[in-house]
Amino acid sequence: MQKHPKIILGIDPGTIIMGYSVIAVRNDVITLKAIDVLKLPIKKDNYERLYLIHQKVSELVREFKPDEMAIEAPFFGKNVQSMLKLGRAQGVAIAAAMNSDVPVTEYSPRRIKQAITGNGNADKEQVWKMLQTIMSIEEKPKYFDATDALSVAVCHFFSEGLLIPKATGAAKKKAASSWEKFASDNPGRVG
Repeated sequence: MQKHPKIILGIDPGTIIMGYSVIAVRNDVITLKAIDVLKLPIKKDNYERLYLIHQKVSELVREFKPDEMAIEAPFFGKNVQSMLKLGRAQGVAIAAAMNSDVPVTEYSPRRIKQAITGNGNADKEQVWKMLQTIMSIEEKPKYFDATDALSVAVCHFFSEGLLIPKATGAAKKKAASSWEKFASDNPGRVG
């Protein structure tokens, strides 16, 4: 039996809105500790926003003492300048975690969606609905950036070897049937 919960910090990097979440995992049960966004002031220059990202991630590390951090990799778009800015935001978040000796793992958006829903092309609403089922969450956060950060953290936990999550409370029965369906529809992924 696991004595101390494993704490995972999930980050959805952004230059205007950065999503973050913190989960605790004990005996394969996931508990949500924090989920929110850091809204960055548009009127500040890019370097000031990067500084604020570094400060926030450092603050989260001090407060929650995560064992690991998971971060979403930037997706490749057509706008090179946007990609560069997003890459810098991601790098600053990674540096803040590593500065406190927190190991970091990066996941592609497709891999995250696949881990949560079984479909690498799922939309944000589908991902959110599955997170609700897995974790018995009622209230939807205001920004999908926050739920994206939660999906990164949960993906990281699932990637460590758990194939069928254990839900708690009222969602236990619903989650079991959802995952049983997933397992029967995807025999090559479960085994």
